[in-house]
Amino acid sequence: MAKVESSSSAEPLLSQDRSPGLLRQLGIVSATALVVSNMVGVGIFTTSGFLAGDLGAPSLVLSIWVVGAVAALAGALCYSELGINFPSSGGEYVYLTRAYGPTWGFMTGWVSFFAGFSAPIAAASLAFSDYLGYFHPALKQENAVYTIGSGALSVKVGGAQLLACALIGAFTLLNFFGVSRVAKIQNLLTATKILVVLSFIVLGFLAGQGSWDHFSEPAVRTSPHPVWLQFGISLFFIYASYSGWNAATYVAEELRKPERTLPIALAIGTLLVTLLYVGLNVVFIYGAPLESMKGVVAVGSLAARNLFGPQIAGVFSALMAVSLMSTVNAMVTIGPRVYYAMAKNGAFFPVAAQVSRRWHTPVVAIVTQGCCAMLMTMTPFAGLLMYIGFTLTLFAAMAVASLFLFRRRAGWQKLRVVSFAWPLMPLIFLAVAGWTFAMGIRLDPKTSLAAFLTIGTGAAIYHFVVRPKPRA
Repeated sequence: MAKVESSSSAEPLLSQDRSPGLLRQLGIVSATALVVSNMVGVGIFTTSGFLAGDLGAPSLVLSIWVVGAVAALAGALCYSELGINFPSSGGEYVYLTRAYGPTWGFMTGWVSFFAGFSAPIAAASLAFSDYLGYFHPALKQENAVYTIGSGALSVKVGGAQLLACALIGAFTLLNFFGVSRVAKIQNLLTATKILVVLSFIVLGFLAGQGSWDHFSEPAVRTSPHPVWLQFGISLFFIYASYSGWNAATYVAEELRKPERTLPIALAIGTLLVTLLYVGLNVVFIYGAPLESMKGVVAVGSLAARNLFGPQIAGVFSALMAVSLMSTVNAMVTIGPRVYYAMAKNGAFFPVAAQVSRRWHTPVVAIVTQGCCAMLMTMTPFAGLLMYIGFTLTLFAAMAVASLFLFRRRAGWQKLRVVSFAWPLMPLIFLAVAGWTFAMGIRLDPKTSLAAFLTIGTGAAIYHFVVRPKPRA
């Protein structure tokens, strides 16, 4: 699946210098672990409760996860081809700079800072707090001590936010000390996460007190929009859940043999997560009627209580909280590599390129991202997920669309799986992304406005602050 038709390599994007650089230390296992950790996290452990009210039918809830899986796999395969041609850290920043110029390259990195990493780190940390709220209700987001404003623009402060900030701070500090050390911890956390999910699925069916009748019991919809329109906008939740399929591209500069490691890690990681997502949603519905899931963030705790009783449910709630720790750690690790790659190319604030001579890590970028993520924990959880999905959809679609430009170039390496029935793979991803984006603009103007403000601010900062000035 990862065979290449041409052996020539594309010109590297980043210039070489004598400053400390990143080391190629990660193999297939570690790269796949990063993909799985980024994908299996806040989305699968929380969004089914929102989907229950939006869609109202078990068949639609399961179908939307399958649609998201098809799009994610198509996107992962397209990114594999981009990654082997541009094996530098940075992901979409590298691809969009090459395809559309430095302005779009900067904006995708700017968006990644807020919507690609800081916001997902905040969301995963808040979900971590909600699952521990099974033991201490003060840690649940709904029990915030202070709330300023209302709706999507409100600010909340309470136990959930404080615990989320503590988790972010701990992993931010840990990431100072080198990617190889972090990778060992990441592999352990990822193995724990996969074991927890698999155990929950298997034990849920073998020993859980669920009912197959739940699959024929619809919920009263809370959305005022027709189902086909709501399906489109609900894909933002799914996109946010699957968004980690491109994770390994962000550390391409630290992968051993990236031309082989990257496609395998992206494809295997995405396929594994797809199986886990569908299986976990089936057991969620088997354990709890859709009506009882509506609006519940820690939906895994709800299903576990119904399946196993309160004591065993407590064990699974704690283990799911531990599982979310790997998601936080993976994104804290990957995000700064994007800002590092941009700064090395003169397209981001120069301090982001500062690498510790002792630990070989971009310490300034790591700290800045951690601070932003902490601030974002004070925003509403559902709004964070919608913002993530809406904003990232545009830039992922632009990256996949760039294949139509790059494949015209001489010496471009083409993956056979992408070439098969060309251009089927990119069109699958672009069709789903286009539908979702159009529905988002139509049905959720506040999130659309927040996304466009983020993009517009990035463009202004690039042109007036970051863009290299012409020499006199």
